[in-house]
Amino acid sequence: MLFVGALAWFAVDAALAHGVADRDAMFIEQNPGRALIAFMYLGAKHMFTGYDHLLYLAGVIFFLYKTRDIAIYVTLFAVGHSVTLLFGVLGEINVNVYIVDAIIGLSVVYKAFENLGGFQKFFGKQPNPRVAVFCFGLAHGFGLATKLQALTLSKEGLVANIVSFNFGVELGQLMALAILLVLINLWRANGGFTRHATAVNIALMFAGFLLADYQMAGYFFGA
Repeated sequence: MLFVGALAWFAVDAALAHGVADRDAMFIEQNPGRALIAFMYLGAKHMFTGYDHLLYLAGVIFFLYKTRDIAIYVTLFAVGHSVTLLFGVLGEINVNVYIVDAIIGLSVVYKAFENLGGFQKFFGKQPNPRVAVFCFGLAHGFGLATKLQALTLSKEGLVANIVSFNFGVELGQLMALAILLVLINLWRANGGFTRHATAVNIALMFAGFLLADYQMAGYFFGA
């Protein structure tokens, strides 16, 4: 129950913390040129505290036991969000922030539903999970891009700064992944994993719907 409550709290916190923190935004907007280490730090911080991304990542690795499988899925996700982060910002591809964040919330719902065997039970066919992870990685990358697009970025050193930000995102993802793997493996070791797996994935679905609902409310009512 504690874990379920934490998931809900993460979802609410992620929804309310829409975008980059004020102090980070002030630094980025005032930065006159290249600041590679600083942008790397900001990227790592954003991914490490981005609970929508972390919830999805937790769903992705939830039933993965082999290191090779974890590496494949995480790499597909990383490639996906790197592509849209870089092209979104550098190519000035604008998407509605509420819509893309709602899709990110629904990606959590999708993965939890997949973990519960919902596609096989209700549709008799399982979509390719690797393709799904890559495609949702694209959506998550646009979500990251919208956070930077909302700011006034200096043209000087822009490419280097965005690449550094993306590198930081990958570092943050690896740090978060390491923590998630430790927690999941400890949970598996104490014998309660199988017994509570269904409840946790239902909680993941709830958190994803909460994120999506909040963003759609913002889209329709200007929250």
